[in-house]
Amino acid sequence: MSDSPSPRRYALTLACRSAAGQVAAVAAFLGRHQAYVEQFTVYDDPPTARFFVRAVFRRAEARADELVRLREEFAVLAPQCEALQWQVHDLAQPLRVLLMVSKLDHCLVELLAGWKHGELPMQPVAVVSNHETLRGLAEAHGLPFHCLPVTPETKAAQEARLLELVHDTGADLVVLARYMQVLSDSLCERLAGRVINIHHGFLPAFKGARPYHQAFERGVKIIGATAHFATPDLDEGPIIDQATERVDHAHGPEDLLAVGRQVESTVLSRALRQVLEHRVFINGQRTVVLR
Repeated sequence: MSDSPSPRRYALTLACRSAAGQVAAVAAFLGRHQAYVEQFTVYDDPPTARFFVRAVFRRAEARADELVRLREEFAVLAPQCEALQWQVHDLAQPLRVLLMVSKLDHCLVELLAGWKHGELPMQPVAVVSNHETLRGLAEAHGLPFHCLPVTPETKAAQEARLLELVHDTGADLVVLARYMQVLSDSLCERLAGRVINIHHGFLPAFKGARPYHQAFERGVKIIGATAHFATPDLDEGPIIDQATERVDHAHGPEDLLAVGRQVESTVLSRALRQVLEHRVFINGQRTVVLR
């Protein structure tokens, strides 16, 4: 049996102002550092003049400081790209996720099943709720459960405690898995780009003239249950994923609830997986999802 270390896999994500030669520059960087490229996806967005890259690659080296070295080496390339945002992610280190719920369990069940089956590359760090209802489900999966009741009078203190939990657990993401409380503007701003919400409806609803132009400007994927980043504008954050199901006159209220639960669970799980795999870029009010 060989004692040689297994190759380490990384994902390079990059967003910058569009310009000639960017693909060549990234490819040259990967080539210089002896990276074997497994996936390389790019998109140029003409309306915003922004260019996006996701590259998955592996390196034979397995040194403890490999990720630090890669980031330092890529930083040398950064000045060549205008308005550059970039990161190198070690795919052996899953993102840490704090899950928030209220009383409904269908989304939490779906996410925990995806984690247990290896379909969602994440590390859940805790379940937070404003009710005790789902404590047993969280603890059955070996996860800490924190009940943080909230009223209008205690909302500020409750959110301060939530921020402490995000910090103490090292959570990279917060997922609102049917958490039935509105986050304050200040909390949304503190956690900008890190909070994923599932909405039980078709977002956004367009009024007035030119609805398709409005749909393009908001980055609509499809009509149906909507997963989006939480922002101070309630249910107006950049859309990550959507889906729909057909119903007819034979569907009563309970049937509609059942269909809705399935769509919500599927959309949230799919959106979270795309974020965990570093495929999602926020581009103003829209997202770019490199599949």
